[in-house]
Amino acid sequence: MKKTILVLVLAVVILLASLGGGVAFLAYEFSHSRPSDTAMDVVYEVTPGKGFATIAKELEEKGLVKNATFFNLYARFKGERSKIKVGEYLLRTNMIPSEVLETITSGKSIARSFTVSEGLSTYEIADLYEKQGFGTAADFMRLTRDPQLIQSLLGEKVDSLEGYLFPETYMLTKYTDTKALISNMVKRFLYVYNEVLPQAEVKFLTRHQVVTLASIIEKETGAPEERPLISSVFHNRMAKKMRLQTDPTVIYGKAEKLGKIVINITREDLLTPTRYNTYVIPGLPPGPIANPGREALLAAVKPQESQYLFFVSQNDGTHVFSEDYKGHQRAVQKFQLDRKAREGKSWRDLQKRPPTPGKN
Repeated sequence: MKKTILVLVLAVVILLASLGGGVAFLAYEFSHSRPSDTAMDVVYEVTPGKGFATIAKELEEKGLVKNATFFNLYARFKGERSKIKVGEYLLRTNMIPSEVLETITSGKSIARSFTVSEGLSTYEIADLYEKQGFGTAADFMRLTRDPQLIQSLLGEKVDSLEGYLFPETYMLTKYTDTKALISNMVKRFLYVYNEVLPQAEVKFLTRHQVVTLASIIEKETGAPEERPLISSVFHNRMAKKMRLQTDPTVIYGKAEKLGKIVINITREDLLTPTRYNTYVIPGLPPGPIANPGREALLAAVKPQESQYLFFVSQNDGTHVFSEDYKGHQRAVQKFQLDRKAREGKSWRDLQKRPPTPGKN
């Protein structure tokens, strides 16, 4: 095969040499040629094992180079044939050969955004990951529960990476593997956590407990200003040895059995023991139930001072707080049992509020 290629190259060289001074002109003309004067975007993928001759042919077929043979020779002359990198590249039909070559040897694949919102669980992130075509949910979940990966990233033994996948927008290419994404998410969490930790006013919680509490705070309110107050309720309840009695932990306990998040819960669910059901177990559950953002982490270690022990939804994404059970019952009667108080209300109302000054 190598001999055949060499013969072909020599034949082309002899042919060009016979043209005399025209060789330099032809070489110059090709190196500055553009397949089109119109700049049309074309996505071209270099897959593993694809030879350069095939690449050159495909580039010609897609209108990205004028001549596959000349492009092959040009790349050989530049010493770039062996530098081609697997990837998905954005090319344009008005590029000159050097620009095409520079792009497909750069390794800079097209990146797509993958946005993880605050408060999503690993189940929900895995589902989103699969639906957006980055990989499979099963593989994502498997890796978040891999003891060796967990130990390498966190330096401690926990059941899963739930709570440690920091919510943010990540840029992924078609060739970003699942493990790399998860590692980046955990590294981002560690960076943010180390920024938050010096502001902590609560010192007795372990990191895992902080993340667990922050995940509950994140799930309990969508109103940013409420997080420190929600935190104070849980701290006050823990100080009094009261059960936390928070619905999101019940939902997560069900998810462990079902393998997915099911939002609706019944009275039976509240009474059914799971290791996460805080209506049944004392104190914090064994681990996080979602992945909290920076403000929830801060609220967990810096709660607002209060005497509140209860809160109930006002049906618009915010809550009313009470210091005793009687006050709580009145709030339940007013906001939950009275149908008129629920009409036309939704937690989505929070999205309609103007942004808080000074907040992005």
